[in-house]
This record gives sequence, C-alpha cells and structure tokens, in this order.
Amino acid sequence: MAVLTNPKIDSLLERTSRSFYPTLKYLPKKIRGQIGLLYLLARVADTIADSKHGETEVLLEALSAYNEVAQGRSQTLPDFMELAEAQTNEHEAELLRNVDDVVEGLKDYDQGDQQRILSCLDIIIGGQILDLQRFGMAKEGGSISSLTTDSELDDYAFRVAGCVGVFWTEMSLAHLIKLSPEDEKIFQEKGVRFGKALQMINILRDIPEDLRFGRCYIPSEVLQEHGLKPEDLMDETNLESFRPVYDAYLDLTNEHLEAATDYIRMIPEKQFRLKASTMLPVLIGQRTVTLLRTGNILNSEERIKVTRDEMKTYARKLLRALFIPGGVRRLLEKNKDK
Repeated sequence: MAVLTNPKIDSLLERTSRSFYPTLKYLPKKIRGQIGLLYLLARVADTIADSKHGETEVLLEALSAYNEVAQGRSQTLPDFMELAEAQTNEHEAELLRNVDDVVEGLKDYDQGDQQRILSCLDIIIGGQILDLQRFGMAKEGGSISSLTTDSELDDYAFRVAGCVGVFWTEMSLAHLIKLSPEDEKIFQEKGVRFGKALQMINILRDIPEDLRFGRCYIPSEVLQEHGLKPEDLMDETNLESFRPVYDAYLDLTNEHLEAATDYIRMIPEKQFRLKASTMLPVLIGQRTVTLLRTGNILNSEERIKVTRDEMKTYARKLLRALFIPGGVRRLLEKNKDK
C-alpha cells in the first residue's frame, strides 16, 4: 500500500525500512510525506557514514558534500556509484543510486517544511561526522575506541535521534495541533527524550556489533568505575561485571520512554493517527528493553529484537486501544511490565 504522494520516494521507503515504513501508514496525511522524506535523507547519510569501503576522509567528504547539496548550498552531488557497489545490503545500494531523487523530493514541500527537514538533517549529519572523526570508518578487527563521558553519550543521542523528536514535534505543531506556549515547551522537551529513548535502545542492543567494528558507545569513564575496559565487553563472561552498568542505562532508557508516553498523552484525542504513529515505536521500545534485561547482550550470537510477528500483534492491539476509552493508557501501562 502506497502511503506517500511521491511514488519514487514511497518505493524507496518501503524497500529500505523494515520497521519505520509500517509506522508511516498511521501518520496523518498532512505530515506523512515530510517525515518519510526526512527518514530517507537521513538514511542516505547513515549509509554513507557506515560504509565499510574507502578511507575515513573520503566518507567525511562525501557526507559533507551530500549535506551541502541537500541544504541548497551546492549543485554538485557526489558520485555514489562506487559506494553503492560496496554495500552488502541491496536496498541501501539502491538508495545510494537514487540519491538525486531523494533530494529532489524536497521540492514537494513548502519553504517552512523544507527548513524543518533540513535543519534536522543538518544536526543528524553533524552527529555522523563527529562519529567518524571520533572512531574512523567502521573497520572489523581494529582497535576499539569509546566515548568518554555520559555527556558525550547524551549529546550523541540528541544529534542522531533527539533532534528527530524536535522535528516531529515541530511538524505536529505546524500542521495538526495547537498548544499553549508553556505546553509547547514541555512537548518539545518530551519529544527530545522520545528520540533519545529510541537511540539508546539501538546503542544498548547493538553493543557486540559496534565493538566488532571498533566502536564503544558505553563511556570509558563509566566502565572504569566498574573495573572494565571497552575490550572487556568482547568477552561474554564479563556480563556479570557489566550488568550494573547496563541496567543503569536500561533504567535511563525507561525514563526516556516514560517521557515518550507523557508526550503521547499530550496529543489531543482527536488526533488518533498521530497517537498511533507515536505509540507503536514506544510499545516496541518497551518490549525491547524487557528483552534486553534478560538476555546476554555481550553474546554476539544472541541477537535480541522484537520479531515481525510481535510487531504485527502490537499494531493490532494499538488499533483496538485507540477506539476504547482509556485504551491507550492501559496498553502502555500493561506493555511496560511485560
């Protein structure tokens, strides 16, 4: 089922995003296309940054040049054919071969929406550039570098996801809902934490994969307090020593998810599509945190994630909850404890 007005963008979205595309169909039409386009623009940057081909400087130059074109400061789009050929994911390769169509999609929207999209994209790419400068390109078998402090981790979570919460909120306020100035500020703050929650889940779920490519997002200062080094997380027998650190970050993630549920409650009841689109990632996030608490996250063979069937089940529960008075609140509370 096509969900956007631009067939090229919709086709790329459906093939590129396993988990985000289903969320789009819940979104109100007034903001569906803009949010889908931002996802694709950011996914292009993410694919460039995560490429395991070429040198770090080449990837940094490609990211910067791509952003310059997207922001309208340059007309010369880099040639991504070589990077596309190096991708192991065919859908990401296809995305790189069609970057011009993705950037062209900006013209479907007015100046205000373009500015909201590009402001968020600029922050995301800035975070990816900083990531490459810190860690270098993803290279298997090399030495491991890590973030140093919790403030660096929080900043990273904002740059690559918290800013999306800002964008989502701005789009909602511009096209769908009205709040008092005081509530707008609270809505923005909780939107930032919403985005951070989802990024923290990615970080805490992907530790073995990140370590394999020389990246540790668990700050070294925090690990040192527990007698650990980033390299120690490569050994699954260190789980018991790491567990207090890990559980503390899961607790932080749950606090962010609580802010996300408050965010959902602030959305007017009549905006049930907007509620649905924000609820689905929270439900999946809550379930993922529960799974992460019980599994051995340091075991690279134990991939912890919510299955496609579970996602479909949540979608069905969500639709029912939206039409039952108090159903949204009860579903979020019940799911939190599972």
